[in-house]
Amino acid sequence: MGAEATLVTTTNSNSGEAPLVLGLQATALIDHVARVDWSLLDQLPGERGGSIPVAIEELEHILKEVKTHVISSLDESLPMKTMAGGSVANTIRGLSAGFGVSCGIIGACGDDEQGQLFVSNMSSHAVNLERLRMKKGSTAQCVCLVDESGNRTMRPCLSSAVKLHPKEDDLTRADFKGCKWLLMRYGIINIEVIQAAIKVAKQEGLLVSLDLASFEMVRNYKSPLLQLLESGNIDLCFANEDEATELLRGRNGEHDADPEAALEFLGKHCQWAVVTLGSNGCIAKHGKEIVRVPAIGEANAIDATGAGDLFAGGFLYGLVKGLSLEECCKVGSCSGGTVIRSLGGEVPPESWQWMYKQMQIKGLPLPDIQL
Repeated sequence: MGAEATLVTTTNSNSGEAPLVLGLQATALIDHVARVDWSLLDQLPGERGGSIPVAIEELEHILKEVKTHVISSLDESLPMKTMAGGSVANTIRGLSAGFGVSCGIIGACGDDEQGQLFVSNMSSHAVNLERLRMKKGSTAQCVCLVDESGNRTMRPCLSSAVKLHPKEDDLTRADFKGCKWLLMRYGIINIEVIQAAIKVAKQEGLLVSLDLASFEMVRNYKSPLLQLLESGNIDLCFANEDEATELLRGRNGEHDADPEAALEFLGKHCQWAVVTLGSNGCIAKHGKEIVRVPAIGEANAIDATGAGDLFAGGFLYGLVKGLSLEECCKVGSCSGGTVIRSLGGEVPPESWQWMYKQMQIKGLPLPDIQL
């Protein structure tokens, strides 16, 4: 571990007990989520709905502008929500808080106010942070702007943030010992950390789950992604429809690959492959079995942030519980439908209760947890 890093300690670290699911998030992230009118989105450079990195000055400028463009809602007590963010953090927090699965995070956060907020938010949901390094410097932030249709435009500020470095932080087998799953999100900026983590995790016999992140990431950095997938080290892969079709575009002359073809491709290299289809639900493959499951809760969508992340959490809960492929997808759909009922990737208690009711209706085993 680097000389400037210290391990985070919290009152509920479950010291000595390895988490069942370990999430790799090399850079801790704080999300600032707000519902805004379209005029603000029109002022921002780049496509609406996309995710473009910005400098800290631009992020601070956007946060100031949000105050005059926010859409008030009777359902939200605050015009803007601030919480621990990032795909992996969303999934891990949901698995721990909503499903009672023992979870931990391995990564790095800064020693600033945002770093403390990340630690406080995740530990309050019983996430094990013993493998989180706190370093001198700033924590990454992201502004998530949600329009009236529930679609999000994201502006992350990552350039100056502290992160996990495989050479400095020396990932060891002790970090992964006793865990069953390693959960990751694809990202070229963290490719060395991802590769190092997979190598050590496999030495400890962990199963590895990979989320494809975004269609832009798949399009721009397809070669290293294909190497990861074709290595045989990815046991479970999650992709949304855009990411899945982008994965095969241009391959063997394919111009408009469909999600089914992408699922077939992923299924050749991974034990489990899942393609989420938004309002059309999802398709999944395990061995020769293929299932299709409809979406749940779309009619009440307020903000799509975290839908895929929480779907992944529900699906992993199903795998941990030994459920069938179809049941895993159904739990994922219930979970994904839960987070879109409010702003941001953190699920409030009343939405978990809604999910438990949906699971009960569908005859799915409820988590052994009391909220």
